[in-house]
Amino acid sequence: MPPSGEMQEKECSLLTSYDVYLFRQGKHFRLYEKLGSHAMDAGGERGVYFAVWAPNARRVSVIGDFNSWDPSIHPMRLHDNGSGIWEAFIPGVKVGALYKYSILPKNSDLKLEKSDPFAFLWELPPRTASVVWDASYSWRDSQWMANRRQHNSLTAPILAYEVHLGSWRSGAVGKGRWPTYRELADGLSGYVKDTGYTHVELMPVMEHPFYGSWGYQVTGYFAPTSRFGSPADFKYFVERLHRAGIGVILDWVPSHFPTDPHGLAFFDGSCLYEYSDRRKRFHPDWKSNIFDYKKSEVRSFLISNALFWLDRYHADGLRVDAVASMLYLDYSRKKGEWLPNEYGGKENLEAISFLRLLNEVVYGAYPDTQMIAEESTAWPMVSRPIYVGGLGFGMKWNMGWMHDVLEYMSKDPLYRKYHHDQITFSIWYAFAENFMLSLSHDEVVYGKGSMLRKMPGDRWMQFANLRLLYGYMYGHPGKKTLFMGNDFGQTDEWSHEGFLDWGLLDQPLHGGLRRWVRDLNAAYRREHALYDLDFSPRGFEWVDAKDWEKSIISFIRKSADGSEKILVVCNFTPIPRTEYRLGVPCGGTWREILNSDIQDYGGGGYGNMGKVEASTIASHGRPFSVSLTLPPLGVLFLKHVDEQKGEPLHEPQ
Repeated sequence: MPPSGEMQEKECSLLTSYDVYLFRQGKHFRLYEKLGSHAMDAGGERGVYFAVWAPNARRVSVIGDFNSWDPSIHPMRLHDNGSGIWEAFIPGVKVGALYKYSILPKNSDLKLEKSDPFAFLWELPPRTASVVWDASYSWRDSQWMANRRQHNSLTAPILAYEVHLGSWRSGAVGKGRWPTYRELADGLSGYVKDTGYTHVELMPVMEHPFYGSWGYQVTGYFAPTSRFGSPADFKYFVERLHRAGIGVILDWVPSHFPTDPHGLAFFDGSCLYEYSDRRKRFHPDWKSNIFDYKKSEVRSFLISNALFWLDRYHADGLRVDAVASMLYLDYSRKKGEWLPNEYGGKENLEAISFLRLLNEVVYGAYPDTQMIAEESTAWPMVSRPIYVGGLGFGMKWNMGWMHDVLEYMSKDPLYRKYHHDQITFSIWYAFAENFMLSLSHDEVVYGKGSMLRKMPGDRWMQFANLRLLYGYMYGHPGKKTLFMGNDFGQTDEWSHEGFLDWGLLDQPLHGGLRRWVRDLNAAYRREHALYDLDFSPRGFEWVDAKDWEKSIISFIRKSADGSEKILVVCNFTPIPRTEYRLGVPCGGTWREILNSDIQDYGGGGYGNMGKVEASTIASHGRPFSVSLTLPPLGVLFLKHVDEQKGEPLHEPQ
């Protein structure tokens, strides 16, 4: 039964007047400590405190397996101060109890049953009840947390391995079973560490009713999906990766939410979390609702959620999904289907303000993390500070580079010379943002084919092209992201209903591709010239961007102090080139630290016997030059070394 007496109810409240003030101002960023369900002692009794925001309700009750889902047994009390928050303390309710909120809207005969927006755990889909949960956990990743700034810094080598947890690998028990967080913790950390990635990026783990949404249709914003285990299991997963020296980036979706009747949509019978005008509310691409970014309480909800994953789950960053859809009021809409802003423009001023506040709060609370925008347009200064007019993100996915390079690589090499600008154009804007180069899940679904099958030619050419693509990607300025399966040449395009074909690694060309990616990762992490100045033009200079006739490009990457230089040469045709002369800034030895055509990777063995000596023949405006053998459909990385210092040759691992 509910507690009796006004004094007892007030003593059971977790809300203070200051909480209410911050909430209504859009500045309460730890709402998960106040709203939702919390096991606690009150008045000498153990039970659960419930609190939910439903300002347009005339009655709210807690229903659950502890009261036979009867809304008459545990009505909630409306908190004062005009917060619109209902609360109740129910003695005897235990951790693990199932519950929802029964809501009777004002001016309506509707009877709604809603899951808790702040629940820490939900039932296993397709069931939709919230679960009372004790969120405590004894973390054992203090060493990573104390030093993670150096791993997450913009000047650090960042190599993200994008993963869909449900389809990475089958569970250990039962054919075709989903893996558990704990199974994934050991298997994934071992694979990622061995292959040399610095981070994993997880497609959304937040609870979602439709598995086919890949997690991008979120209903349980404060709960990891129960498909793979409990919140404690997911914390173990993060901890295990951290203890292996691997960062964890989470995909986060503040752009829209599904219209499932148990979720946020029309939560209290009104447009509470979403815009009221359909021209701003309805997302035509995903048939979902858009958050009302102007509403203070919604801002508090979303920013609290961002901090929640950084706070309670030790995430190292958030990759913010579909930022472009937030910025533009006319996104995917025809004339007459969108509502202009107050100045008549198409920019969503409320979303812009929200994103700036979000990044300001996140970096203020967790300066050793990263906020990464998936923004697919030319919106200016996405990854520039707020104080200079930017949106305040740390990095932005380079969608333009991705589209150009995949279109170029898909062409028959015979015709690439007519499209040379597609492989060189990205450098013109490479430093306009802090770019992350990404070959993500979006490029290997919906009939687009796997990364391997995008490549033209016979089997040998497909693998050579893919090794060349990855080599060019790692030489190009910017941090890197590869989707699972891309690194060993998954044959079929990705399906969330299946699992990666790990048996392919037993085949020489697939195993060789994976060794190539491993060695690329090792070189990128080892060589300062490849990552120090990913976001500065000081770290890049063309040697020759104009050899369109032979489809060859060459450039130099430099370390921050200028002492290390790496020459990258890409031959985009299947014709080997001998005595190919390129100008270099230094005389002496240039060692071949990477060659995509060595036999261990599945290549033909063309190369330069490990090193070349620069001559005093001037070329390309430089006083020295090297004469190279370029492998067909291959890429070379040559590092200038000082032989007198005895600098070691780094062999492929």
